[in-house]
Amino acid sequence: MSPHRAIAAVFAAHGAVAGSLSTRIPWIQGHLDLTPGTLGLGLLFPSIGAFIGMPLASRLAYRFGSRTATRALIALWCAGLALPALAPSPAGLFAVFLLFGSAAGMSDVVMNAHAVEVERRLGRPIMSGLHGMWSVGSLAAAALGALAAQSGLDARIHLGAVSVTLVAASAVAGRSLLPDGTMTGEEPQAGGVPADAPPPRRFALPTRAILTIGLVGFCATFAEGASSNWAAYLTKVADAGPGLAAAGYTVFMLCMAGMRLVGDRAVRWFGPVAAVRTGGIVAAVGGVIVVTSRTPAPAIAGFALVGLGIAVTVPLVFAAAGRAGATPGEGVAGVATITYLSGLIAPAVTGWVAGALNYPTAFALITAVVVLLPLLAPALRPSPDTSVHPARIHGRHEEADSALGGCDKPSAGPLTSSAPSAARPEPAAAHAAPARPAGPGPRRAGR
Repeated sequence: MSPHRAIAAVFAAHGAVAGSLSTRIPWIQGHLDLTPGTLGLGLLFPSIGAFIGMPLASRLAYRFGSRTATRALIALWCAGLALPALAPSPAGLFAVFLLFGSAAGMSDVVMNAHAVEVERRLGRPIMSGLHGMWSVGSLAAAALGALAAQSGLDARIHLGAVSVTLVAASAVAGRSLLPDGTMTGEEPQAGGVPADAPPPRRFALPTRAILTIGLVGFCATFAEGASSNWAAYLTKVADAGPGLAAAGYTVFMLCMAGMRLVGDRAVRWFGPVAAVRTGGIVAAVGGVIVVTSRTPAPAIAGFALVGLGIAVTVPLVFAAAGRAGATPGEGVAGVATITYLSGLIAPAVTGWVAGALNYPTAFALITAVVVLLPLLAPALRPSPDTSVHPARIHGRHEEADSALGGCDKPSAGPLTSSAPSAARPEPAAAHAAPARPAGPGPRRAGR
């Protein structure tokens, strides 16, 4: 298995955990006899845990290496799937959710940071497809969970069996991730980072560059996070029945997943800036259709356009952050914190606007947010020094090919240099330390 396929399997496993748990929340609520208010409070704890854990993720990757950290944290996240159904009380559930969210956030950061390195080695975009695999894993696991719930299967049995399966699958995939000692062209430490690289700060706040990139992700995630209110829009404004209302959300998710799976090709052809600009325009058109629709069909079509339009934005945000940070882990952690925050507040903000005013106004707000994407897209443009294939810079083609398993070779494109081999630097210059990004100190900020 090549590192590209291995990290894709890790993304799918991560998504499968989220999809599996989402279908068994009603069982957990009934099993513990939770009121809606208590359940709502409990569901805040995964986000709190993620906010606590994400800034620490890059430090773990620095200490133990990206591959080791990714393997350990994805195993922890998959194993944690069994715990919520075993919680003996509401307080126990809150504690489990806190740890569960921390594992989710840290594994999200390290797997995206590792994906940035694989993408850099390949020299072509892969992040959109990886996030598409996350969606595939989530949707497949949610479908399986729905069948388990419909059949009356005890959630402890269902989630336990899925947890064991995903731990085993992620362990197999993790063996083929990029070795820690080949993550960069510089001389590595045991952890797979340059020997002269300073350790990440314990809680690294995003730099200005990461904040700008994160703002792009904030806008896309805001539209995605607000989707929890879309069924209500279809029933209250477009006069749709429960089945059609559920179909609207499903169409949105399928369009977003499908676009992510093919989005790397669009990024390769047009570049990240043009891809996000075009997507933002498509999403804005979809938002306008939703706001002006009073029947289900055009409203669902509008949701589909929003899903297609924002699909590639978050993957490109993670890729850009991984290149802009002092280390990929810190850059990814910085934007992950911002996007998690957006996804957390979007349902509350749009719900409040809908209650205080009306649903069309709430969705006009979502449309206004996605209109910002074409304006902010230039923040994702790769800088010349981060778009060059590192093995080419350091004259280590053989090591790069070996680390990639000989299956996925670098190709010329927006992320790689097309300079001929005769233009390679002399050996003395080949090992010179690369220029660090401008900014105040080492910037490594830790979905």
